[in-house]
Amino acid sequence: MPRWRNQCGVPSAIDLSTSSLGHLTRHLYAHRLRTGTRWRRLTAGRQALLALAHLRCGDTYAQLATGFGISAVYRYVREAIEVLAALAPTLADAVQTARTKAFVILNGTLLAIDRIAADRPFYSGEHKRHGMNVQVLTDPFGRLLWVSPALPGAVHDIKAARAQGIIEALAEAGVRTWADNGCQGARGTIRVPYRGRWSTLPAGKRAVNSCHAKIRAIGEQANATLKGWRLLRKLRCSTTRITDIVKTVLALRLAGSV
Repeated sequence: MPRWRNQCGVPSAIDLSTSSLGHLTRHLYAHRLRTGTRWRRLTAGRQALLALAHLRCGDTYAQLATGFGISAVYRYVREAIEVLAALAPTLADAVQTARTKAFVILNGTLLAIDRIAADRPFYSGEHKRHGMNVQVLTDPFGRLLWVSPALPGAVHDIKAARAQGIIEALAEAGVRTWADNGCQGARGTIRVPYRGRWSTLPAGKRAVNSCHAKIRAIGEQANATLKGWRLLRKLRCSTTRITDIVKTVLALRLAGSV
């Protein structure tokens, strides 16, 4: 478990395996070699630790600056995020992997952001708060396969899935997909529950919806996995950076290092 000293000088630990630190360190070191980076205050290993403390624990730049004894925290963190985000799979890569599965689960989730009420494009009427909409694709065991670029929270799940080309890509590959009512009308290979109140549905449709809900509940595990990274519970950065942050978390998960 990676350890460092926080802004008060107290030893702190990050609830990740040491392999996650090694994975990011190796890629940062390779990046420095490619770009011919000169000497820096932090080694690649310390930079990786700093970035993981920010992503996993949600520590602020001010806290990290004090704890690591540096001032250029933003530059170090942004570089680490860019390096790992580039390793995240594309939708085409994820669909190829999905073709080897019995089925996949598509779930939308809202990542909360620090916005004001006037920012209507980011306000989700369903969740009653500001955020960014991301579509999450998982395998039958709830393991992450792909996470979409982040869109404003006001964008409905079906619109987000169409805008990202998810529905078409899964249909062309013939991948059976389970989704919730947010994807009503998607058609193709997307399977959604029957609409209507439980009490008014025939017994057969209620049974189908019950099985459908159990399958989708597995996909919810992936959403919980994403929000296990404290930074993603309430994002206070520019909305243009959120996609790369999510890709970074995905890259770490798929590397088997978390």
